[in-house]
Amino acid sequence: MPDWIRKLFLVWILLAAASLRLTGLAWDEFLHYHPDERFIAWVGTTIEWPEKWDAAAFDPHRSTFNPFYWPAEKFTQGVVVPRDQPRDFAYGHLPLYLGVAVTRLSEWLAPHLRASLPAGWLFTQVVLNQRGANEFDQIAAAGRIVTALFDVGTIGLVYLLGRRLYGDGVGLFAAALLTVNVMHIQLAHFYTVDPFLAFFATACLYFLVASHLPGPRTSSSPHNISHTHSRAATAYLLLAGAMAGFAIGSKFAAILLLLPIAVSCGLMATRPRRHRLLLFFFALWVGFLAFFLTNPFAVLDQTCTVISPAIKIGVAEIPALNWRSCYLQNVVTQGAMANGGTDLGFTRQYAGSAPYLYFAEMQFKWGMGPLLAVAALLGLLWLSGQQFKQLRQRGHGSTHAAALILLAWVLPFLLFTGNFFVKFMRYLQPVTPLLMLFAAAFLWQLRPRWLKIGAVTAVLLTTALYALAFANIYQERHPWAAASAWIYANIEPGAILYSEQWDDPLPTSLGDEEPPLWASQYVTDKELTWLTYTGSADNVARLQQNLELVAAADYLVISSHRVYAVVPRQPERFPLSSQYHQLLFSGALGYEPVYTGTRMPHLGNLYLKWDTFAGADVAPPPAVSHYFAALPGWTIGRADESFTVYDQPLPIILANRQRLSVAQMLAQFDLEP
Repeated sequence: MPDWIRKLFLVWILLAAASLRLTGLAWDEFLHYHPDERFIAWVGTTIEWPEKWDAAAFDPHRSTFNPFYWPAEKFTQGVVVPRDQPRDFAYGHLPLYLGVAVTRLSEWLAPHLRASLPAGWLFTQVVLNQRGANEFDQIAAAGRIVTALFDVGTIGLVYLLGRRLYGDGVGLFAAALLTVNVMHIQLAHFYTVDPFLAFFATACLYFLVASHLPGPRTSSSPHNISHTHSRAATAYLLLAGAMAGFAIGSKFAAILLLLPIAVSCGLMATRPRRHRLLLFFFALWVGFLAFFLTNPFAVLDQTCTVISPAIKIGVAEIPALNWRSCYLQNVVTQGAMANGGTDLGFTRQYAGSAPYLYFAEMQFKWGMGPLLAVAALLGLLWLSGQQFKQLRQRGHGSTHAAALILLAWVLPFLLFTGNFFVKFMRYLQPVTPLLMLFAAAFLWQLRPRWLKIGAVTAVLLTTALYALAFANIYQERHPWAAASAWIYANIEPGAILYSEQWDDPLPTSLGDEEPPLWASQYVTDKELTWLTYTGSADNVARLQQNLELVAAADYLVISSHRVYAVVPRQPERFPLSSQYHQLLFSGALGYEPVYTGTRMPHLGNLYLKWDTFAGADVAPPPAVSHYFAALPGWTIGRADESFTVYDQPLPIILANRQRLSVAQMLAQFDLEP
């Protein structure tokens, strides 16, 4: 392929990727509808570069740079934060610091650029803060931009990795597949840590592969020359160590990158074993330095309690130890949550979900789309089969070594993560770039030529159409903002509106409206706790407490399916609460739906419809069924809560028409199920 054509294709791909990821930057009007993002931005409002590097700068309880502790003296206009107390920060610190740093950069650039740019541009309004938003909003905006650009960077790395392994065609095709990967497009709109982890993990793998391959694959350079004796190989290995440190500094799950680093060192067969071991430890040391520089208080803050139990080995016993590390405390807490050891409202949705298969279903339906998901699976199986065959034949070579390095990351990660109790779709993002590469390599080698062209075209075209359909949701108002606007227009001030615990209450204040609209004009001070109490705690007394709120309310707000998709299908855990939503939606409790609305992937008037009631063991209200039936398109089935609830939830507002008493409502329940 001529060099100018290759570069032109790459520019087109990266521009398309940037457009898909930066379009819809204000997808929620900066009302902070993503819980992880709003917590990171909230913590970011207290992060400041130390005025001077004295003892206070390194003191965990006095430093303005420590994510694990709310400082005693840090004030941001319009933002309320706790003071002088610990905080749980379960995310990597590097993305936090990057978001704050870009916020400070935009604040410095704003006075120099505002006068020369149109005031109506989103860049001027949001990035340069022409609208006068507070720091909380600004950090969220800057974080989204940084996240999107890092994801574009991941696409560039996949191209470089594919080019080095398989040539220009596969590199460009893999980059194109990742460009239109819908899960990546969606996650690039959220200021969360997973896209940063994916970028640094892919960079680590690229440098590991580069330490074994002399350059991009071409017809005249099929990678049959050992490159492991060069100084460049050592430099690449150390760069890989640094990227691994940055990846772990984004999210602890990147600790599995130690496996491909170890494999890479082990496959340097022309070097003595001692040298390979030294290289491995040098890479680890560089990785630790990178981690420490970007997560200093992961090492410095030793003010928490993390006790490892005593272990008896034969006659010897390792005593219980208090590691004191706040970082380890958060890692242990998150690990317990992911493995089902912590019973939380937002993780109960995964009760009964099948390991591995649930992840595969969500990628097939929503994350990648059917054809791309199948191609990714076939590519993984094809490459794994190739390398297994090479190992049986005691095959050697740089390409074989590079493929083993990639599989040493992807296979353990999939085996480990796929067995989690908690199965957020984003958990697979760190390996998705490699799966796109495997899919591209598999399809590119198909023979005869007509089969290859047909398969490549079908996968890329259908996935691109799906990506465009998904990007169209950001052209419409967020459903919670739209529902809030409807409330202000149709419900009288002073009305009682109750929402469900574990869900976002509505209405939200719409401060950018003219005139501003504030939620405080309604009574929203109590929540229904259907998802909170389980087993014997889900009793008649709790039921009556909730029904008293239901009887007193003028309207009930069901912001999403966070509760009704979980509680009704677990009657053994919620013997009484599991009956509530079916009674509510059927009208037996005297309520009638008066509003529903959402946004979904669509091209023109054709919609790809998810079904929040699928598997919920509860029938939707007739008004909701009619709403979906009126939309032309296809119903795909259930979607993971994390795919819909942040940027495309389904709010339902019900009015108390019959004003039933608590006793009348209780009569509808089977109190001895």
